[in-house]
Amino acid sequence: MSAAQPERIVIVGASLAGLRGAEALRREGFTGSLTIVGDEPHEPYDRPPLSKVALTGWVPPERTGLPWLADLGEVDWRLGVAATALDRRAREVVLADGTRLPYDRVLLTTGVRNRPWPHAGQAALAGVQGIRTREDSRAIGDLLDAGPTRVLVVGAGFTGSEVASVCGQRGLAVTVVERAENPLVGPLGGVVGEVAAGLQRAAGVDLRCNVTVEALEGSGGRFRAASLSDGTTVEADVAVIALGALRNTEWLAGSGLATGPLGVSCDPGGRAYAVNGMAVDDVFAAGDVARFPHALYEYEFLALEHWENAVVGAQVAAHNMICDSPDRRAHVSVPVFWSVQFGTNIKSVGVPALASQILVTQGSAKESRFAAAYLDGDRVVAAVTFNHGRYLEYYRHLIEQACPAPVPVGVAEGNAPEDARFPDPGAPYEFPTVVVSGRSPTAMEARRVPHERTSGER
Repeated sequence: MSAAQPERIVIVGASLAGLRGAEALRREGFTGSLTIVGDEPHEPYDRPPLSKVALTGWVPPERTGLPWLADLGEVDWRLGVAATALDRRAREVVLADGTRLPYDRVLLTTGVRNRPWPHAGQAALAGVQGIRTREDSRAIGDLLDAGPTRVLVVGAGFTGSEVASVCGQRGLAVTVVERAENPLVGPLGGVVGEVAAGLQRAAGVDLRCNVTVEALEGSGGRFRAASLSDGTTVEADVAVIALGALRNTEWLAGSGLATGPLGVSCDPGGRAYAVNGMAVDDVFAAGDVARFPHALYEYEFLALEHWENAVVGAQVAAHNMICDSPDRRAHVSVPVFWSVQFGTNIKSVGVPALASQILVTQGSAKESRFAAAYLDGDRVVAAVTFNHGRYLEYYRHLIEQACPAPVPVGVAEGNAPEDARFPDPGAPYEFPTVVVSGRSPTAMEARRVPHERTSGER
C-alpha cells in the first residue's frame, strides 16, 4: 500500500464490480472512509440469473444477492440515489438529492442500462418490458405466469435468446425477431449464429431474421401486436425488448474525462483518461462501463460486458488505487462468457469479434455439440463451445500464449477455417458483449466508427 494512503474512497455503482472493488480495497488494507453509491435501492446483486433461472421460478429475483467475500467493515451505503456529476476540481461526487461526497479516490462502476424501445408511447403499453433489474425480471415473470397466448422477443442476442428459451420451457408460444441473419451473430458471428438458429427452430421458436419491428401496437393501453418490416404482423400479449445496452456515462459530461457511448476510457490499470489524453491518478473505472487497451490483443481498446471482466477489473483498479506506482498491475485477464439456452450450455473465451475466421476443432456443428477456435491470421484469439465446455481452459491457454491454431480433430472430414461472418458493428439489433473500439496506440491507424442510430432510424 502507498505510504500516502487515501482517506476517502467513493465507489459509484453498487454493482458486481463495485462490490468486488470494495472487497479488494479492504483485503489490501484500506481502512479509510468507504462510500458506495447506487441508483437502485438494493445492495449489489447478480444479474445473469435474471434472464435465466429467475424467469423459470427456480430462484426468485429477490434471492439473487451477491455473496460478500470479504469483511467490508464500515461502509456508507447511498442506495436509491443516482450520481449526477463528478466535480474533479472539488474532488466531489454530486448526487441527485444535492449531496456532495468528497473523495481522495473514486471508482466508477456504473455499468450499462437497457437500450430502450425508441417510441416512448409504444414502450409504455402494458405487456412491453425490458430486462435488466430485479424489478424487470419480476415483471416479466408475472407476465409469463399469466399464460400469454404468445410472447414476442425483440432481439436475438444472449438475453433475448435466453428469454425465448425460458418461454419454451414454460410451454409458451414465442416469436423472436432479429435484425441480423441469425441469433448471436453480433457476439459470435454468422457461422455460430446458424447453429443457434437451428437450436431455436428445433425448440419450436418462430424465429424471424433479417427483419425488424416497425411498431408495437396496442388497444386499451395493452400491447396486442407488432408490425414487421416485411409487412407481416405478429399478434402477442407480451413483448420483451432485448436490444442491447447503453453505457452509463452521461452523468460524467463536464467532468473533463474521456467518456462517451463506448464507455469511460482508461489505462490497463483502470486509471481514467482525461480529455487531454493523460491518465489521472484519482479516478478509476471498472466493469461494463470501462474501456481499456488489452495487452493480449495488441492494445485494442475493449469494452467488455462480461462477469469475469467486472470482477478482475475491479480488483485490479482497487489495488492500483492504494498502492505506489511501481506496484501497479494491469488488467490482462482473458474474457469469459456463458449462456444456457434451449438445453445447450454455450461458453466463450477471448474476443471473437477480433477474428476473421472460425475453425471447428472438436465435435460437430451440425449436431450442435462442438468446440471452435476463432482466428486472426493463424493466431487463436477466442473460442466457443456448445456443450463442450471441458475444452475451454485449453483454448484459454492458447489465447494467453498467443498460439497458432491447433490441428483440427476433424481434419479428415474436411474441417478447415472459414469466414466467421461478423456483421458490420452498426448493423445488428443486438450489439456484441465485446466492443472493439480502437487499435494499438503505436499503430497510428484511424478507423471509421458507424454513427449512432437515432430513435427515428430503422
